[in-house]
Amino acid sequence: MPTFVDQVTLHVTAGRGGNGVASVHREKFKPLGGPDGGNGGPGGSIILRVDPDVTTLLDYHHSPKRRAEHGGHGAGGRRNGTHGADLVLPVPDGTVVSHLDGEVIADLVGAGTELVIAEGGRGGLGNAALASATRKAPGFALLGEPGEELDVVLELKVVADVGLVGFPSAGKSSLIASISRARPKIADYPFTTLVPNLGVVSAGDTTFTVADVPGLIEGAAEGRGLGHDFLRHIERCAALVHVLDTATLEPGRNPVDDLDVIEAELARYGGLEDRPRLVALNKVDVPDGREISAMVRDELRARGLRVFEISAASGEGTRELVYAMAEIVLAARAEKAAEVVERIVLRPKGVDGEEFTIRKTGAGWRVRGTKPERWVRQTDFSNDEAVGFLADRLNRLGVEAKLLEMGAEEGDAVLIGHPDNSVVFDFKPGIDAGAENLSRRGQDERFQEDRRAAQRRREIQEAMAERAETETRADVARRLDRPAEYGPLAYEIGSGDDPDLDDEEAWLEEDPGE
Repeated sequence: MPTFVDQVTLHVTAGRGGNGVASVHREKFKPLGGPDGGNGGPGGSIILRVDPDVTTLLDYHHSPKRRAEHGGHGAGGRRNGTHGADLVLPVPDGTVVSHLDGEVIADLVGAGTELVIAEGGRGGLGNAALASATRKAPGFALLGEPGEELDVVLELKVVADVGLVGFPSAGKSSLIASISRARPKIADYPFTTLVPNLGVVSAGDTTFTVADVPGLIEGAAEGRGLGHDFLRHIERCAALVHVLDTATLEPGRNPVDDLDVIEAELARYGGLEDRPRLVALNKVDVPDGREISAMVRDELRARGLRVFEISAASGEGTRELVYAMAEIVLAARAEKAAEVVERIVLRPKGVDGEEFTIRKTGAGWRVRGTKPERWVRQTDFSNDEAVGFLADRLNRLGVEAKLLEMGAEEGDAVLIGHPDNSVVFDFKPGIDAGAENLSRRGQDERFQEDRRAAQRRREIQEAMAERAETETRADVARRLDRPAEYGPLAYEIGSGDDPDLDDEEAWLEEDPGE
């Protein structure tokens, strides 16, 4: 089982927003108390947060799928749904977040740095929030939006001030153990170190971190050995220290050739040419090691390198090396502090051109845009009034007018959304959805003063002023309902205006039910 993981693919799914609810207030003597449906709660987001106590991505190697909490549904009485809890994922300092294609999303450096990697879906509006002056009692609500879902790659690049590079068994782990409190595994065989080691070193008032890259050999930049996987851990280092083995037992090896091989691999990897170099000739406590060190130190210094003869086992020369590291680290920090940091102002992303696009495809007219796609996700297509509301929104946005301008005809297929998950409509310009209510789309005719029932009451009230003494309100209503059969509305029984109605008994015999 791995104990150190520095690269994982993580599948994250934010919480879905809760649905709004369509509800009508019910109370005694208030048959139409008005809409009181609450809104759905937003879904939880997934947040990556730098935690200094986390040093590996091992948890996400074992559990690569993470999901946030869904938002609660709304309820009657204007009660909104609960907010879905955010899921905070701790990551090590120096984690790079990128898409599967390699595009970098963010570089998380510094304790407490956060990134909302997947945003929770919005909650749907209830019918109380959808009510307006022209839509006083909506019989529908909006659905909650699904949360964002994506795959990201987390790549750990250890944040260290100084990086140690060198061949296996050169003494890098022993050096870290000598100058810091780190206690890596140390043995006398190659590839003892399988994971990067990190140690904290103090030199006077300066404190800095040192990391090593395990298993660098010739061809590491192409994937040989372990260096290909761990070279990324020295990208952030301010300085590099070449740890050269002066007492190797392998035939044909010497410190100068080892230095050339490692430098060639660093050049192939790229991006490290500007880092200051120090050279540590290790194992001078061994007689042969001291002799070889004396033979090569002048040649290395002739290349412009600062050379230190050390023994990680006995501690000889390590103090001078540590202070040389601290000098470079202080210079790098001073240079970084001297840089003028530009003020970052976050502004909403402007809309470039129209809010939607339409293009003709083999499947039909495809409509793409943030608003149209979000509205489609929020629509309950089992509710005709909700579909009518969607049609009104798209019409106000100008989708229908644009389709007509581009030559769309009635019956053409209109697709809204991504090709992998789009909704298909038959284009019917100017049609009123929900026509069975004899009202505009998304509008309740029961609250309109010009509806048929209101007009009938006004007609009856006007006719009551001209009724006969023997007529009741019901008689007036019946006369208004039978203008074609019994003559003009002003006819009165026995008035003589119509012979067929002069005889009240004859009229009743003709329609005994009346």
